Amino acid sequence: MTVEEARAQFPVLERFAYLNAGTLGPMSRATIDAMEARNRFDHEHGRGGKTWFESVFTLRSRVREALAALIGAPADRVALTSSTTDGCNIVLSGFGLAEGDEVVTTNSEHPGLLAPLHATGATVRVAEVTTRAQDDVLEPILACVTDRTRLIALSHVIWTTGHVVPVDELKRATNLPVLVDGAQSVGAIPVDVGEADFYTVSCQKWLGGPEPTGALYVRDPEALRVAIPTYLSQQSIERDGSFVPRDGAQRFDFGWIATPALAGLEAALAAAPAWRFERAAELRRVCRSALEPRFELVAPDTEGTLVSFVAPGDAAADAARLYDAGVILRDLPGTGWLRASCGWWTSDEDIERLVAAL
Repeated sequence: MTVEEARAQFPVLERFAYLNAGTLGPMSRATIDAMEARNRFDHEHGRGGKTWFESVFTLRSRVREALAALIGAPADRVALTSSTTDGCNIVLSGFGLAEGDEVVTTNSEHPGLLAPLHATGATVRVAEVTTRAQDDVLEPILACVTDRTRLIALSHVIWTTGHVVPVDELKRATNLPVLVDGAQSVGAIPVDVGEADFYTVSCQKWLGGPEPTGALYVRDPEALRVAIPTYLSQQSIERDGSFVPRDGAQRFDFGWIATPALAGLEAALAAAPAWRFERAAELRRVCRSALEPRFELVAPDTEGTLVSFVAPGDAAADAARLYDAGVILRDLPGTGWLRASCGWWTSDEDIERLVAAL
């Protein structure tokens, strides 16, 4: 598949330079068609009966296996969720943090991780990484680790700057459990869960799936308490609510996900070209080179596919103005920054359109 053929899959690219996969990725015609077909199937079959329910669980299994393969994990270690925030809440509610415990994170985390961290009651130690070059982010994180640290929780790719955090190196240096927010990594850069203990996935961003869809990798499901059980958590349950959890990470499946969303996600995962990561990295470099002479970039070159820069005026107003000019990106609240998300569907012309509109 050529770049032109790949871009032709996405209806939104007929109208817009779409640079906002860090929020929601563009959806392809194959994804949209799969969702519509599954929706018709569900209503024609009445959403009930043995055959229909078997088709649902078969679909869930296929999606689970595809996501597991994408991140280098066994399928029985992957739970289906609705978002990375779900994954963070599942882990942090069951991990057993308490007052007096410490968690290390960074000063550039998304509220989807920060709010669950605060809710644990543990002390959250924050490492300053925003102003650092990518190769220097490990040092301030390690400096926050003490003998009270029970968990390190941070992003693989930081959502504001595009920094890529060396997760495996961090794990080896501390031997502490690591919870990784993968919202800006899976689908954008090559990912292998490696030595992480927990890794969350957002499927509606770089994977181009419908929302809300997500996943959670758990290295040792038996060691994490099921603190937010759903109907899908149990293989048997008593009248008093005590239950036997499902095997593996399926015990953490975060409830029902609409079948059209699962069908659309399956189609999106199948359609991604083999060259997607190299192409996204190339367009990140093109974007940085086009912006750098005229606008202040917020971080030195990174390996992520996000390019943040200081807005020429009011960031929110600039984002709205750009939309009217046919360019979709987002402003980062409270920073005065705009953020361009460069995916494998991005073209040089999209970047030129961005610069012209700015």
